[in-house]
Amino acid sequence: MPLSPPAARAPLHERRLTIDGFEREDGLYDIEGRIVDTKTYAYDSDWHGRVKPGEPVHDMSIRLTIDNRMKVHGVETVTDRSPFPPCHEAAVNYEALVGLTIGLGWTRALRQRVGGTAGCTHITELLSQVATVAFQTMVKKRQAQSRKRTVDGVSDQPRARPMMIGACHAFAVDGTVVKRYWPEYYRSRESQDGGDGEQAAE
Repeated sequence: MPLSPPAARAPLHERRLTIDGFEREDGLYDIEGRIVDTKTYAYDSDWHGRVKPGEPVHDMSIRLTIDNRMKVHGVETVTDRSPFPPCHEAAVNYEALVGLTIGLGWTRALRQRVGGTAGCTHITELLSQVATVAFQTMVKKRQAQSRKRTVDGVSDQPRARPMMIGACHAFAVDGTVVKRYWPEYYRSRESQDGGDGEQAAE
């Protein structure tokens, strides 16, 4: 269902954001992202002169190479267009992400290692969205692993708690999605409240 019809308006800014996942022949995975900002009007830039409508304000790309446990093996960033010359100098700092694992705490790790003046706001924002795309990229692998466990007769082994449980409304621990797909992590509202409607003490 589309959004409701908007009020009369004129377009001024467009941001195109793409993030794609790839399986490599060497067993690793690449998550690639690109962010492109454009204006619908011309303007003057101290660094670029006259910028025409549709000409990028930002054009930045990233490639994150990870393994099947989402550990980062490599990071590459490229700034093809930015408002200021020093923007591209932050690229080397993103190597600090090598060795980290995408999952809980990923956004916090980004702030700690490439936040503030250590990084580029737009590239870091792009990397903060990589976690969910990385998970979607691994769906095929995880399904194959799940089938193998079943075939090998070890499907009753405990599964690691998926990182998306509790991350949004659909994945609430007392919701129907968690109850259906990860019943071992499902918790009814009554059990969370201690059975009497009062929040149980932690």
